[in-house]
Amino acid sequence: MEDRYPECWLEHRVSYGETDAMGVVYHAEYIHFFERSRGELCRTCGLPYADIEAGGFMLPVKEVHCLYRSPARYDDLICIFVRVSEIRKASVRFEYAIYDASRTRLLCEGMTLHAFVDRSGRPVAIPGWIREVLDGSRAAPASL
Repeated sequence: MEDRYPECWLEHRVSYGETDAMGVVYHAEYIHFFERSRGELCRTCGLPYADIEAGGFMLPVKEVHCLYRSPARYDDLICIFVRVSEIRKASVRFEYAIYDASRTRLLCEGMTLHAFVDRSGRPVAIPGWIREVLDGSRAAPASL
């Protein structure tokens, strides 16, 4: 991974509805945590996902991987780290690490791979204006 690729942290307080009958975060919620942090990363870069869609593009998930290390529970504050880890011609990979509030206990780690598609769902090369933001080489344009 190149050091210039964007990254950010997102804090999240676990709600009761995100837990299962055992009192721990339900396994599928971690994928939602990935999504929330990915959205925050895009906003932090100045490229909200809504702007990507307004430009005529979507990023469907092609692959997801989630490795559970330690449980989170109701009302825990968790810290989600996300970064762009790879940019290909028509896809982008994000990596995630979810920690406890002290950022010392790893709860979960994973990745998502997203295709770039046009409005009809056909794969397309990542447009230069998006690629430059995702690879950290320049800030997002002021208006799209």
